[in-house]
Amino acid sequence: MGFGIWDSGFVPNSFKSQIPNPESQSQLYWTVRHRHDIFRSALVAVLIAVLAGPVAAQIGRIVGVVRDERGQPIKGATVAAENPDASPKSLTATTDDKGRFAMIGLRSGFWTLVARAPGFETESGRLQVRAAGAPALTFTLQKKPLPPPSAIGGLAAKDLQTDLQEADQLYNSKRWDDAIQKYQAILTKAPALSVINLQIAQAYRNKADDLSAQDRKADARPVYDQAIGAYEALLRIDPGSDKAKIGIGMTNLEKGDIEAAEKALDEAARAANATREVFYNLGEVKSARGKNDDATKAYERAAEMDPYWGKPVFALGKAALDHGNKTGAIQYFEKVVAVDPISPEAVQSQALVDQLKK
Repeated sequence: MGFGIWDSGFVPNSFKSQIPNPESQSQLYWTVRHRHDIFRSALVAVLIAVLAGPVAAQIGRIVGVVRDERGQPIKGATVAAENPDASPKSLTATTDDKGRFAMIGLRSGFWTLVARAPGFETESGRLQVRAAGAPALTFTLQKKPLPPPSAIGGLAAKDLQTDLQEADQLYNSKRWDDAIQKYQAILTKAPALSVINLQIAQAYRNKADDLSAQDRKADARPVYDQAIGAYEALLRIDPGSDKAKIGIGMTNLEKGDIEAAEKALDEAARAANATREVFYNLGEVKSARGKNDDATKAYERAAEMDPYWGKPVFALGKAALDHGNKTGAIQYFEKVVAVDPISPEAVQSQALVDQLKK
């Protein structure tokens, strides 16, 4: 397997690379165009192409991983592919816990790929797929730059960046209390960085999850309440923060307060930028409350938003099975295996299909 060398082009803010595989007649061409903001340009996504063989086909599959600049997988990143000449014209995949994503059904031609993740620079480029073997892609995304000094009270950006890196290291090491303390100290120094409340809230939620996993009798509700408090702190500064509203709903769901979760998620689902996770979890809440028709609608909406996410389709399969619709359940489970083959739900779905067909 051969690896290409990235060569700078003469087009401003872009470069082009050709990566040939000596074992295949197919080639992968990738042109990355940096997306600039008012602070600095985005760093490039590094792509590693692995072409499986020389056989040509009209329909291909792309798999890959999204990582940060330290090589850590980014969960929940989205990778969108668009080709106006294909059908369907666009596909979207979301990374799992290990930063992996998969797309099935890409036809031959040029596709524009865009990788996004909260807190990271967005990367885009054009990819020409010519081989049946799908290229395995690795996106390496750079964290967004800090706000200008005027937005952080004149603090030294370098010092603040160091503090944030230290807090992130504590977070990645699952030292939740230490990470929370560090993030709160940063927020005290730079109140304008109110978005840090999202990270504080997530750390509290992770702490509560760990507490429940370690001791089932432990009462993690006060810790979940602290997470909700962090989201509410952000809403007091930014009342339109949908991420905070969604976070409150998700946290109430984890806490076990289904009524509060339903209320929060109903509100979040009405937002213009409601995510697939909102509708999936809304379906879970509706199902728990016995509102099966509403649950089905929510699951279907989540599946429509990301046709290559198996989780809501798996939920639809379980719902069909619960209602005695064996044929419908098998169809849903087989769809999970087809559209999201590397997911845990695909493994469960295949096992259920094998069992139901006996």
